[in-house]
Amino acid sequence: MYRDHTVGVVIPAYNEEGYVGNVIDRLPEFIDRAYVIDDGSTDNTWAEIKDHAHKRNASYEGHFDELVVPIQHEENRGVGGAIKTGYQRARAEKIDATAVLGGDDQMDPEKLTKYIDPIVDGMADYVKGNRFSSPENWAEMPRFRFAGNVILSYLTKVASGYWGFMDSQNGYTVISLTALEESDIDGMYEYYGYCNDLLVRLNTADITIAEVSRQSEYAYQEGWKSHIQYREYIPRVSGMLFRSFLWRLRRKYLLTNYHPLAPLYLLGIGGLVSGVFGLLQSFVRSRSQSGNWMLVTMVSALTTLVAAELDRRDNAALEKYPKEDRESATGDSTFSESSPQSSSSGKTVIGENQ
Repeated sequence: MYRDHTVGVVIPAYNEEGYVGNVIDRLPEFIDRAYVIDDGSTDNTWAEIKDHAHKRNASYEGHFDELVVPIQHEENRGVGGAIKTGYQRARAEKIDATAVLGGDDQMDPEKLTKYIDPIVDGMADYVKGNRFSSPENWAEMPRFRFAGNVILSYLTKVASGYWGFMDSQNGYTVISLTALEESDIDGMYEYYGYCNDLLVRLNTADITIAEVSRQSEYAYQEGWKSHIQYREYIPRVSGMLFRSFLWRLRRKYLLTNYHPLAPLYLLGIGGLVSGVFGLLQSFVRSRSQSGNWMLVTMVSALTTLVAAELDRRDNAALEKYPKEDRESATGDSTFSESSPQSSSSGKTVIGENQ
């Protein structure tokens, strides 16, 4: 346990032979449960999981009978599907805080308490890492991943309503039992865009989230690899984000409540699509109508910006930030117990004790 809270870890693994065993071996002593999911691997990942799980369980004494729970998917469902399985088990076993550690051994387990503290302190119900918090943190990130992450992070801001956060693709996270029970985890997207879709579902349930800085040199050390095929990934996730955005507007601002930002968004985006299409047609066929279509485009763009600002203001209270993300020698962040204060940027900042 950590500070009287049970802690679980979900470890998704797909063809991670030679890596996932080290993740199991390096689990911190305060972990109560580790759900290690072999997501239909075609190598010896499953055998490695069972072998290292047996060794850890043999010496484990803690809250549960066993520390490591090996789970195997007969078919590959995607990293989101593996994490969903782990989340469902953690929810069923009432784990207070559940982290995600990649089976590729690219997430430093020594930093885990930094992500758990805001949940234990009652400041947030979902905590995620951010490699964009300072230039030093993103310096180690490959350039093609940097560009892709920035684009998808901005698309996720629009889709999720968490406008103040960056690095939506960061998989180092911790989620509370409250968030698992109150948000639609069962409907979570199972492909690589799960992290983006999850933010949408958390926002719809009015879950408060926090963001802490994460350095990149550990994530991109020698031996780093990626299963993502970007030619497929970016179009697929972008389409998912648009559908999730519409789902959020419908669920949060039209069905369970009403807010003018929903119709403003729909009018603005619809007008933008019509205006751009009309402009293109006017240039091809006749320039006589181009002025009208230009006006439609500009008014629609302004309407969309107004809707976005209303959206940002409505969700600002769901975003928590440490005033200073200080790390101690053990990797813990210092968070204050004082009341949240609104910064000039609209973000909610957890201030220092006066």
